Amino acid sequence: MAAAVGRPLRAALRQAEERLAILVAGTALLVLAGAPLVALLAEIAAGWQQALAVLASARPFTLLLHSLAIALAVTALSLGFGIPLGVLVGMSDARGRGPAVLLHAFPVFLPPFLLALGWFQVLGARGLAGSPRSSGYLFGEAGVVFVLAATFTPIVTILVAIGLQALDPSLEEAARVSARPARVIARILLPASAPAIALAGLLVFSLSLSELGVPMFLRVDSFPAAVFARLGGVDYAPGEAFALVLPLVPVALALLVLERRFVGTRSFAVLGLRSQWRERLPLGPWRGPLSAALWLSAAVSLTPVAALVWRGAAGGGFAAVGSWLGRAPWNSLWTAGAGATLIVAIGLVVGHAVARRAKGARALDTLCVLSFVAPAGVLGVGVIAVWNRPALQWVYGSAWILVVGYVAHYAVIGVRTIGSLLAQTSIHIEEAAATVGAGFWRRMSRILVPLHARGIGFAWLLALVFCLRDLEMAVLYYPAGGEPLTVRLFTLEANGPEPVVAALAVVHVVITAALLGLGGFALRRTTV
Repeated sequence: MAAAVGRPLRAALRQAEERLAILVAGTALLVLAGAPLVALLAEIAAGWQQALAVLASARPFTLLLHSLAIALAVTALSLGFGIPLGVLVGMSDARGRGPAVLLHAFPVFLPPFLLALGWFQVLGARGLAGSPRSSGYLFGEAGVVFVLAATFTPIVTILVAIGLQALDPSLEEAARVSARPARVIARILLPASAPAIALAGLLVFSLSLSELGVPMFLRVDSFPAAVFARLGGVDYAPGEAFALVLPLVPVALALLVLERRFVGTRSFAVLGLRSQWRERLPLGPWRGPLSAALWLSAAVSLTPVAALVWRGAAGGGFAAVGSWLGRAPWNSLWTAGAGATLIVAIGLVVGHAVARRAKGARALDTLCVLSFVAPAGVLGVGVIAVWNRPALQWVYGSAWILVVGYVAHYAVIGVRTIGSLLAQTSIHIEEAAATVGAGFWRRMSRILVPLHARGIGFAWLLALVFCLRDLEMAVLYYPAGGEPLTVRLFTLEANGPEPVVAALAVVHVVITAALLGLGGFALRRTTV
């Protein structure tokens, strides 16, 4: 009798496992990503009179329009160069496209501010190829657009290449029967990869709009700098900071609407399985020049890094760098590692729910997207509103607040990347396991995680480097003595020795390259 009663109870518990897991992961997202957005609006509502006074001036809106114009220019340039490069990488028989795209893509994983330091060593008045005229262009809107476009173009290149490779080869083969390659690309491939292009454009725009370090270094007024000045600069006025981010809220909501309209879960196709084989589009007599153009893009990407190495070595910066590092590298590594681990843990549960269209999953996915596309100042000010309280000083006053911000901002990486993997696994596999008594966690640990170990490892590595490169969130609330390396570089730029700052930047480059190299090697060795 006891056994007969126990079996239905165990079955009910197994069925409740998944709902409980979604409840826990969803609650974590609501606390880490949702609460800052709600708290921000509550703070603005409570101080609406001050908000009206701050926004009565035309200055905030002028700055916002200025930043929006720069972000649009960066997005247009990135798409203009990235789409053709993505076609070359994803579809053509260009020579050396694999190594070239790896070198071309490397700057995406570095803080844009670091690359601005490198371009200053190239184009500044005393740079390797600099002159007063080139320095004048660099320290202005044109310089900001150039640096950010050079940094973010690889995002477009990679996503377009992946999106093209995810298409059914039969579409291309049927079109090539009667059309030239250029017509196939223009009429078939690019329209079919529109979700990848839209996703790339949204990513570039949101990253450009949130960028703080590059405009500040190049002496260009920007909206993120105005918010930062009220929280971490000489014009400390947190109440004004809350008011200033109010105009960014509709911008964030507009980006969310665009993502839902043009991308949505179709980004799963962008991140999905690749076709094992497809015939490359022959470039014919253009193969040499276009291959050279692809390698030129790689050279442009690496130019600022090479300039930083030169400046650090020429000025003796590497000899003195040890005394300036402090605990910053360790702070960066452990907080980024902890953030990436939590992002993947949440991504496993919520990504699975999104892939299986579970109840409430779409709302959680929407929250993740909103917290990512929202300008970093919006989310960062919200994090301060939630966690800067006496009862929570054990978090806010420690480096764990960095982990909180990382998870809030980059949870979408885990949800979308892992969701794309699980969406391609037949639900019948899980159903078969469930019929023999396997609960949610058992199915996850024994079937789904081993089956997609490489993809999950990639999601963790991607989240790690995004947390490692973060400046815009961390600089708003990093604890004393707990600053990551990005913040260390940002604060030393104004008054630190130039060769030492360059050497510190190279340390960040080496750490990032080492993590990517070790991660790539481990993923290649992973069996699936």
